[in-house]
Amino acid sequence: MEIRDVIEADIPGITDIYNHAVANTTAIWNDAEVDKANRHSWLADRGRLGYPVLVAIGEDGQVVGYASFGDWRAFDGYRHTVEHSVYVRVDQRGKGTGVKLMEALVERARAIGKHVMVAGIEAENLGSVRLHEKLGFEHVGHLKQVGTKFGKWLDLVFMQLTLNPGGFPEQR
Repeated sequence: MEIRDVIEADIPGITDIYNHAVANTTAIWNDAEVDKANRHSWLADRGRLGYPVLVAIGEDGQVVGYASFGDWRAFDGYRHTVEHSVYVRVDQRGKGTGVKLMEALVERARAIGKHVMVAGIEAENLGSVRLHEKLGFEHVGHLKQVGTKFGKWLDLVFMQLTLNPGGFPEQR
């Protein structure tokens, strides 16, 4: 499996993985699937902000997973914190794809000087919780019934990883 930066040709694979998660899981709390134009816009936004989108390419040359991060909150004081997303094609889960994507993503965040990476995970998504625990993320919060999908309330678990411990942020 190859982990690399996204290219235009990867958009259909990313769109398919995203839409599968929308239609079949509580990993994404949206009800409507998106088209390729939406994912192109999302990709352009990440690029404009200098944030990576990484893809995992399987032996067949197809996208089997992707990961990215973006600003956690839109206030200056949060500029050292990012929130990430990682999605793996359903037939590739449990094969280490998520771990490899996350390891590469964490390194990218460290390389641009980010201090903390946040994960917001639906509380019953134990596979994702375990993945993050394996990577050193700590449980830092549990918000009850803050979302809804498929006719039920959803809890949101927050986990975080301190990327660059110690030191002080720059002054502005």
